[in-house]
Amino acid sequence: MKLKIFKALWGMERLPLEQQFKQISEAGYAGIESPMPEPANETLFRNLLAQYGLEYSAMVFTGGDHKQSFKEQVERAATFSAVMINAHSSKDDAPYEQQLDFYRHAVNVEREAGIPIAHETHRGRAMFTPWVTEQLLKDVPELSICADFSHWCCVCESLLEDQGPRMQIASKRAIHVHSRVGYQEGPQVNHPAAPEHAAALAAHSAWWRDIARSRRDQGAESLIIVPEFGPPGYLQTLPFTNVPVSDLWEVCLWMKGYLERHWDEWLA
Repeated sequence: MKLKIFKALWGMERLPLEQQFKQISEAGYAGIESPMPEPANETLFRNLLAQYGLEYSAMVFTGGDHKQSFKEQVERAATFSAVMINAHSSKDDAPYEQQLDFYRHAVNVEREAGIPIAHETHRGRAMFTPWVTEQLLKDVPELSICADFSHWCCVCESLLEDQGPRMQIASKRAIHVHSRVGYQEGPQVNHPAAPEHAAALAAHSAWWRDIARSRRDQGAESLIIVPEFGPPGYLQTLPFTNVPVSDLWEVCLWMKGYLERHWDEWLA
C-alpha cells in the first residue's frame, strides 16, 4: 500500500495561489487538501492542479440545512475530480437521531458521487467524542472517518488511554488521516519533534500505524495522510507579539519526513 502525503492550504493563505502550489509541488507532496475555491479562482485552481500534477482532496463544511449543503458541496467537489472528500459534518449539539439521519443521508450521497468521503472527528461536529463516534459507526456500517484524533485528546483531556476499544473501532473505519499531534490540553503541540511531546507523538503514531495496517488489510491501494498543523489560533504564539513559536511550514515538513521514515516499519 502506498503512502500519499497531501499538504493542506490552511496557513498558506498569505501567499498567491500560484506560489502555494509551486512550493507544495517542489516539497514533494502528492496532492493538496483545501476547501473548494471561490468562483473567481476556480479556473486558476483547476489549471494549477493540472500544471503541477497534484491530486485533490476537497473539504466540505455543512451548515444550515446540513443534508442539503452536504449534497450540494459533494456534487461540486466531483467536478474537480477529487480523489477524496473530507467532511466537517453535522453538529455537536444536534440530537442523536438527527445526526443519525444526516449520516444515513451522507452515505447515500457518497454512493451516488462515487468518491470516498471521510467525516471529521472534529470539535464542533457530531463526531467530536469517541463515544458518539462509536455509536454512529455501529449504526451506519458504511460510514468512514477522517482520523483527526488530536481533537479527541483535547475534548477528553487525555491521550485517550481509557478509550482503547473505541480507538480500535475508529481506526478500522478511518480511511483518511490528519496527522496533527494533539495533547491533553489542546489540539496541537507547538512542535511534534520537541522531546516534551514524545508521549503525545507516540500515542498518535500508534493510532496512525493501526490505521495503516487496517487499510492495508482491507485491500486499499493507498492511504492519504495530511500533516494538518494549523496557523496561529492553533499554533501557539508569544505573549504580546502574536509571533508563532515555531514555523508552520517547517512543522508540516518535519511531519512529512516522520511519516515517510516510519511507513515501512508500520506496515512490517
